[in-house]
Amino acid sequence: MRFACMARAWDTPHARAACAVLALCLAILPGFQAHAQDMPFAPIDENAANLDWLGYKNRLVEALESRNRKIVLGAIDPSVDNGPEQKRGLEEFRRRWDFDDDASPLWDVLRKAVELGGAYVKDAKGGTRFCTPYVAAKWPTSIDPFAFGAIVSADVLVKTEPSSESRTLATLTHEVVKVEDWEVADKTPGFPQKWTRIALKSASGYVPEQQIRSPIEHMACFSAQGGPWRLVSFTAGYLPE
Repeated sequence: MRFACMARAWDTPHARAACAVLALCLAILPGFQAHAQDMPFAPIDENAANLDWLGYKNRLVEALESRNRKIVLGAIDPSVDNGPEQKRGLEEFRRRWDFDDDASPLWDVLRKAVELGGAYVKDAKGGTRFCTPYVAAKWPTSIDPFAFGAIVSADVLVKTEPSSESRTLATLTHEVVKVEDWEVADKTPGFPQKWTRIALKSASGYVPEQQIRSPIEHMACFSAQGGPWRLVSFTAGYLPE
């Protein structure tokens, strides 16, 4: 929001100073904080109305949360793509993800990817796959995926320091931001919250790491061609062929 003192009655040094102070006060009030980036990136879920997909997704998420290995394995294609220069198949998938370990990152990484929604992507053979999260599947090709990330929540508070107690610089909703540091420890020693430092137009600020996502994080692609839905690739940093 712009604030201007246009009348001649304000055209004195003291009045102009008072006007500047008033404008600053308005700028820091809730509701007057300008959005910092002007690069909107709204959530996408092209399967939001697909009941077959939603049933499969819900079963998979529940199985990941409960560490139900039988259901998770049944949701994966036997020749799943595990990434560039990696063997295909369930055996390699299990090895790479320490599948038998309850502390494996798989349970959270795959769940978070699936829950964000996704989009259909063409493969090299002309077919289509449904890939999640939308951040990876629909990342703008004109924006460097290594230097930027996407705010994936609404009304995210950007803090002056890596602490929820610090002052709020701006409020961001579903947009692309430049990232300066992906993981910063909380200002309070031992506190588990991690932060990501981002660049605003005139300063740097911090957002909780769970509210921003990199387009080169793991992307899960699914297909129901010729049968039920299955996870056909789970890779990071590239679009599977």
